[in-house]
Formats: sequence, structure tokens, C-alpha cells
Amino acid sequence: MLAETRRRSITEALRTSGAVTIGELESRFGVSPMTARRDLAELERRGVLRRTHGGAILPTVSAHEDSFARRLKLQVEAKRRLAEQAVGAMSAREAVFLDSSTTSYFVARRMVETRMAATVLTNSLPVMELVFHEGGGDLDLVCVGGTLRRLTRSFVGPAAVRTVLAHYADRLILSVKGLTANGVMTDADPLEAEVKRTMIAQSGVSVMLVDDSKLSIRGLSVIAAASEVTTVLADGLSAEQAAGLRASGASVELVRASGDGRPYARPDAVA
Repeated sequence: MLAETRRRSITEALRTSGAVTIGELESRFGVSPMTARRDLAELERRGVLRRTHGGAILPTVSAHEDSFARRLKLQVEAKRRLAEQAVGAMSAREAVFLDSSTTSYFVARRMVETRMAATVLTNSLPVMELVFHEGGGDLDLVCVGGTLRRLTRSFVGPAAVRTVLAHYADRLILSVKGLTANGVMTDADPLEAEVKRTMIAQSGVSVMLVDDSKLSIRGLSVIAAASEVTTVLADGLSAEQAAGLRASGASVELVRASGDGRPYARPDAVA
């Protein structure tokens, strides 16, 4: 059986049952475990499925959302590397939008640690508290208020959007719930997506920070295409994943490539 024919059959089986295992694919198609994994990897790259231990399931497109406290404990080292690189690219005295993601919280923490002189504009209550309590006299704060989402500890809604529209920032740092293989940024909540979308429009430079886990998750609401931000700063992506995003028109800079434990950012990695 040709690979593409087999992959179409795998897709049909997934739509019927919602999940497949490596063992099932070996038995049904008479292929090796390596071939089965290769098929699943290709279908995941296309956004057809999400791989799990021993198989795959349909990608979740939902509004499920973990709390800020829980997300703060996930992918910690990747977020630290991304924050260090993002802050290192900033100039003194910039006005910087920080969204309500935990990745942006790591950016705010890095700005505090380096005693950066800047103006932070944010709808994130944890970032507000961090800058207020630990930021120095040169780190100014503009709070984007609105309706408080307790789960994410962020302000959203018409008032938040109006506040963002009343300002213009030199730079935006944001992250997302999920990023499709063809470069669509998504969020779990439509109000969060609207705030992020408005911040992109009100910023001179916009930088999206993502780790490789974002490519296996989908949010319910579309924010924008990754090609609409200035740079996608990524940690842990494979060469194939990075190439897929670049093919969508996104400019991608790798902090750490998949399989390499050393942090780096290469100028020639920018598309």
C-alpha cells in the first residue's frame, strides 16, 4: 500500500474511533512500528492528529484551559530560555505589551531581574503584581483593566480592548494556547484572543514565544496567522516543524532546536 493511501485510511479510522494505536496500525497494514510512527508523525505535522504514548488521538479543538498557576509549572526551562532571548533583544526605554500568558510572566520576571528600563502594558494580573512589588523605579506599569477571568488571572472584554487601543507599544511579547502546523495562532477563549489580536495591531514589533508543546494543541478561537507577527521565537522545534511554519509565511527564530540541549539563537535561522 502506498504511504498516502495508508495515511488516508489512518485518518478515516481516527474519525471513526477517535484513537489508534501503533499495534493496530502494524496489524492492519502489515507495517513496522517505525513506519507506523512515521505515518503518525506526518499526519500530526498536517494537523490531522495528536500523538500520544503508543498511538494517536484526534486533535482537541476546545475551550479547555488550565489555570495560570498550573501552566506556570509547565515547560519551565523552555520559557526561561525564550524569556532570556526575548528580553535580550529589547532596547532600553521601550514600551512593551505583555499578554496574559505564563510565558510573558517569565519575560516580566527577566525584565525585573535585569533591571530593565521600560514601560510594561499588560492585562495580566500576575505581571502587574510582579512589576509593582519587584520592579525598579525605571520599570513603569500601565494596567489594562476590564473583566477579570479568575482562571487565567487576566483582564478581558470591551474595556480591556479599549485600553489597548488607547496605547501604542514599541513591542509585543505574546504566547498562545496552540499553533497549527500551517501557522494559525489559537486561544481557548475568544475574549483572550481578541485582546491579543488588538495588541498585535497596536505594536511596532510583535514576537510570539512558543515551545514545541504548542504545536500539538489547538484552541477554540483563532487569534491570527503567525505570519502577522514579526517573529516566532521557538524552543524545541524540529527542522520539519520550523520549515512548516516558514512555509506559511512566518519568520521563525530557533532558540533551541529539537534534540539539542544547548540554548542558541542563530541569525541564519530567521526566515
